[in-house]
Amino acid sequence: MNEAIDRLRRREGLIYLAAFALCIPAANWLILHVGTICAPQGPCLIPVAPSVMAPSGVLMVGLALVLRDLIQRRLGIKIAIAGILAGALLSAFFAPRELVAASAAAFLLSETADLLVYTPLQKKGLVLAVMASSAVGLVIDSIVFLYLAFGSLAFLEGQVIGKAWMVLASLPVIAWLRRRDERLGLTPA
Repeated sequence: MNEAIDRLRRREGLIYLAAFALCIPAANWLILHVGTICAPQGPCLIPVAPSVMAPSGVLMVGLALVLRDLIQRRLGIKIAIAGILAGALLSAFFAPRELVAASAAAFLLSETADLLVYTPLQKKGLVLAVMASSAVGLVIDSIVFLYLAFGSLAFLEGQVIGKAWMVLASLPVIAWLRRRDERLGLTPA
């Protein structure tokens, strides 16, 4: 039984890792191609609240924060750290040239903050840990990216709300995963 549980943990962890890596190019593609408003040579925007718009890529950033937590849960903290470093490189690679530094720095700092909050909280509960760590990560990501990319926090509200929607949408799945793990005796890595 332990061997089957270990295979399940590893398989799920690798799926989360692949999805995490795909969030980065997906965010960059969305921001240039999907939105209710697409500015020439600028980002495509989506509504995230009444009268509040955000670049469409924020959805993938919110998802990436949740996936990072799941990578750590399944594959351990060392793989999660390696994923953050690789993700920062991917972020720099896929970002438009003028946003490389802002994108990579925001990714590195926000995902590291997510890890630092998630790690001690995961023992108190998966849903709480994911929610709290993602909240910290999405605020840091938004502030760092906007400040470095544009020298302004004018779009902070939309960035935070857009990322938060994705985190909130994931919480029922996280709760189900926690219940299933308990039923199977699948403990965090």
